[in-house]
Amino acid sequence: QVQLVESGGGLVQAGGSLRLSCAASGRTFTYYAMGWCRQAPGNEREFVAARAWSASLTSYADSVKGRFTISRDDAKNTVYLQMNSLKPEDTGVYYCAVRSAYLSGTGYCTDGVDYWGKGTLVTVSS
Repeated sequence: QVQLVESGGGLVQAGGSLRLSCAASGRTFTYYAMGWCRQAPGNEREFVAARAWSASLTSYADSVKGRFTISRDDAKNTVYLQMNSLKPEDTGVYYCAVRSAYLSGTGYCTDGVDYWGKGTLVTVSS
């Protein structure tokens, strides 16, 4: 049974940093795309970042470019999201999402996600 378990969320002041992790189990995702989506209270789920098995295929939401970095360790079946210079508008539940087909941009978090994690809450105070 496939499981995605996120960790690393928490409460941080604006300008601070957090590193999210998503550990996958149940199968190997070497050739899958791994990424992050988030949902703020009252809002729809939105794309944050994604990376295909090839590092040359990486994309970020415009709102996080230059502040967030996605990386993956296929030996550990884990994807990371380093979040720097956090802003209150980054607050939300962050979900790990795995797809067999890479999509850049907003389409990543829509139909076609094969596996979802349960999410980790990030709260950025002003």
